[in-house]
Amino acid sequence: MQNCECKRRTLLGGALAGLTGAMLSTKLAFAAAPRPGGDVFVLLSLRGGFDGLSAVVPAGDPAYYKARPGIAVPKSKLIGGDRFFGLHPALAPLLPFWKAGTLGAVQAVGQPAPNRSHFAAMEALERAAPGTSTRTGWLDRMAGGLGVTDPFGAVSVGSARPARVLDGPAPNVGLSSVDAFVLNGEADTKPIAATMAALWADAPAGLGGAATQLLGALGTAKTVQAGGYTPAHGASYPDTELGRALRDVARLIKSDVGLTTATVDVGDWDMHENLNRRMPEQLADFAAALAAFATDLGPDGLARTTLVTISEFGRRVAENGSAGLDHGYGNAMFLLGGHVKGGRVHGRWPGLAPAKLVGGDLAVTTDYRSVIGEVLRTRCGVGDTAAVFPGVRPSSLGLFR
Repeated sequence: MQNCECKRRTLLGGALAGLTGAMLSTKLAFAAAPRPGGDVFVLLSLRGGFDGLSAVVPAGDPAYYKARPGIAVPKSKLIGGDRFFGLHPALAPLLPFWKAGTLGAVQAVGQPAPNRSHFAAMEALERAAPGTSTRTGWLDRMAGGLGVTDPFGAVSVGSARPARVLDGPAPNVGLSSVDAFVLNGEADTKPIAATMAALWADAPAGLGGAATQLLGALGTAKTVQAGGYTPAHGASYPDTELGRALRDVARLIKSDVGLTTATVDVGDWDMHENLNRRMPEQLADFAAALAAFATDLGPDGLARTTLVTISEFGRRVAENGSAGLDHGYGNAMFLLGGHVKGGRVHGRWPGLAPAKLVGGDLAVTTDYRSVIGEVLRTRCGVGDTAAVFPGVRPSSLGLFR
């Protein structure tokens, strides 16, 4: 028996090391479960410090144009929005969803306290439990609360390294792409997975959990891969990291593999210089990928999906000497989904007059955790949001119809 267990462990360790394009979080979970009722929650992290004031422009606040004489978006070029706010013209691919009421925004959101360090702010954003001893990621806590027991219930897409927001006991998988999730060396003449299944078939549950999880994930991926994928409704994804990642998220949602939550990162928002050269291109790529995702899902898919954007902090209100923006505080979030009360900007606007700022930054009037809490409670079936965000109540902004 001891020799058999040694062989089992050696093979399992080699298989985990030989996963191509993926990283499995091997917690002890033994059987796939159907996705809990509620929307698939998609988290899109805009890393680097997204400038919400360029994307969702407070054109009705004269202090915006005074603070940014060289880089402010002219009122005449704004799209969508309302009498006070307007969207950056590079977001034009998203305008149909804004007008249809499935895309909205929240302004003046952020963390409980300013933190202008990328690393520290992102860590705090993903742990989301300041002042406590909690060290898990909040998306892991959400997945655990919903009873996720299968790795394909909680997925980070676009990187084989699992996202830190999923750190914790709930099983999850990190995918560079759906089609890249394979065992290195697996072939008809070298059936590694089948050999593993035979070796671990009679193993005690406590020992065979990781192998069961791995084999189940490989089986799920193989089923999804076998069907191929063609985006629906004429959707055309840009050939970018974000476009490819959101394409895979849509593929998993429509494959009904039990996906409860997915997280995707897109970086390069740290624009200390030449904002007007870099921001339009970056926003256009973001908008094209998000529009393709919404188009691909179609009304039925979008009706059971809610996507939320976050970033570790916003940018300074005033432009710097390099026609860019330094690290700030308050920010904007986007919400996309079939039940989003879109076509409007939610939240309480604090104003951009110097006396209204926090250290030169947009003040935060809504905790980002309370926004997500409202999403989780209203659309995702999370009854106890305090277990996800300790000490924070869901917002009552009325984000959903």
